[in-house]
Amino acid sequence: MSAPKRSALGRGLDALISMDDIVTSGTSSIHEIELSKIVPNPDQPRREFDQEALEELAASIHELGIIQPVSLRQLAGGDYQIIAGERRYRAAQMAGLETIPAYVRTAEDETLMEMALIENIQREDLNAIEIALAFQKLIELYQLTQEKLSERVGKKRTTIANYLRLLKLPAEVQIGLRDKRIDMGHARALLSVADPALQLELYERILSDGLSVRNVEELAKTLAAGGERARKKAQKKVMMRQEYNVLKSHLSDFFQAKVQFSCDEKGKGKISIPFKNEEDLERIIGLFDKLK
Repeated sequence: MSAPKRSALGRGLDALISMDDIVTSGTSSIHEIELSKIVPNPDQPRREFDQEALEELAASIHELGIIQPVSLRQLAGGDYQIIAGERRYRAAQMAGLETIPAYVRTAEDETLMEMALIENIQREDLNAIEIALAFQKLIELYQLTQEKLSERVGKKRTTIANYLRLLKLPAEVQIGLRDKRIDMGHARALLSVADPALQLELYERILSDGLSVRNVEELAKTLAAGGERARKKAQKKVMMRQEYNVLKSHLSDFFQAKVQFSCDEKGKGKISIPFKNEEDLERIIGLFDKLK
């Protein structure tokens, strides 16, 4: 006699995305569901969908159909809410499908976000900031400790803590991490610096100089050791950078070109105005003539 199965959340990540398990567990069945009756899950942790990747998936679906069914749950009004597979749902819409194969599951409201989060983490579909925000929302909604959350999503508590710490970074840095301009290693190194101005200064250097994680760790130690003097210097640089960005924006608008503006610590720098062709160059020269 086979041993009774434990609940999916008790068995970790794989159970929630194993289609074999879903079909045989007695809590779901597979159907062709009309796309018009499907609605996204408002607690879906994923916020960004790459348009080019969606178009490629839509082309594949148009040729081959849906390889892996989405997971849905039926709502009281007869519609269906997505548990997992919003990318496939969006791509199916783009491909012009009217129906999509789906596993229709029974799921309590309090587990929907957990299931969507775990399904996406397993497939590496979320960026670091989306994961951090989803963890934070789970903690707030269900009053979970980090330890309890780690049990429910199958991640180490230290991993969850590291993600949550990312939300303490300045918004500009969080956006850079979300857009993959920096990685988790850079972000952790920045967190070792307490002052937001210093964090922003280091972040800008990562982007401009292509600093490695090791470089950032060493600079973070140096800045931390510099104390108040280093903090004030970094704050001044941040203010100067903001002023230069405003000036660059004005120049770009005036010349209708993507003006490049650089300046070092001593105030020495250069302004570069690109042009597309001879006609564009004549247009820019004409603007200079008008200034005279």
